[in-house]
Amino acid sequence: MSSLSPSSASSALVPYGWDDAWAEAFAPYDADGLLPGRVVRVDRGQCDVVTAGGLLRADTAFVTPHDPLRVVCTGDWVAVEPGGNPRYVRAYLPRRTAFVRSTSSKRSEGQILAANVDHAVVAVSLAVELDLARIERFLALAWESGAEPVVVLTKADLVPDAVTRAHLVQDVETSAPGVPVLTVSARDGGGIDVLAAITAGGTTVLLGQSGAGKSTLANALLGEDVMEVQAIRDIDGKGRHTTTTRNLLALPGGGVLIDTPGLRGVGLWDAGTGVGQVFAEIQELAEGCRFHDCAHESEPGCAVLEALENGELPQRRLDSYRKLLRENQYIVAKTDARLRAEIRKDWKRKGAMGKAAMEAKRGRLR
Repeated sequence: MSSLSPSSASSALVPYGWDDAWAEAFAPYDADGLLPGRVVRVDRGQCDVVTAGGLLRADTAFVTPHDPLRVVCTGDWVAVEPGGNPRYVRAYLPRRTAFVRSTSSKRSEGQILAANVDHAVVAVSLAVELDLARIERFLALAWESGAEPVVVLTKADLVPDAVTRAHLVQDVETSAPGVPVLTVSARDGGGIDVLAAITAGGTTVLLGQSGAGKSTLANALLGEDVMEVQAIRDIDGKGRHTTTTRNLLALPGGGVLIDTPGLRGVGLWDAGTGVGQVFAEIQELAEGCRFHDCAHESEPGCAVLEALENGELPQRRLDSYRKLLRENQYIVAKTDARLRAEIRKDWKRKGAMGKAAMEAKRGRLR
């Protein structure tokens, strides 16, 4: 039986993130003669797994429960059979972090995008007008996962004026408190060295819409054309889905990269904490509200509304905050019976207050 410390035969997995903590978690499976490996790609019930002995193909049938959040995904560390045809994944190790979004189905299911990620790079193209609300959505997803987000404004060469570029960066920084915002150009290499330094440690996932330049960015970090790149449409700056699966690739400067397909929909999934971090300034203002359960709508002594009136808080930020909170509450409520009951109770309370206010108004008019 082989030792699983990074200095042993499993040292071949170190470039993919293997460490002593993973070795300790894997020890029971080592005792059963299973092999450790990291999932680099999942496709229709099977996955590619990198092991100390190389890349192998395995079936995930034994670890495919009814819960879609517990299926094997790119980035998982798994226990694989040493042989057999077909070969099977027997288990995956507890995840340190997980990217989850809500699906577009009416069943209110979550979809796991990637696991065990340290950095989340939100790629945003400067070839089109900035969509700050969408950036905030991606950041909520990233913060909730447990990873550290970074916003990368791609195709910076299309905005040659330094002053204009600085204003765009400032707009994003306002919408991403506490998050580094970089401008990069894969065409001339500008900013790639800074991003490479960030991604050199741990696992990084690339997120963004189609046409954001994720595959081009991945190639720049990898130093070779590994990911296929397609031209974007001139009319709207959008591209086709070049990447159709999530792929995990080792970076030459250290660390690993997970490239993801362009995400048309970025639905939140129980991301209350993430939303709070994206709108940290509103959360901080809310601490000064007169009522601890202030909804920041019309309550007296609301510090958030006061900041809105004096220009300290932009209306767009508050509108986006309210929208994401409502959406997240809706998703959570569809899977949480107790919360559904609380929401119905709150609706009735507000309805009664509105009715009382109307009756009082009618009384004054008589």
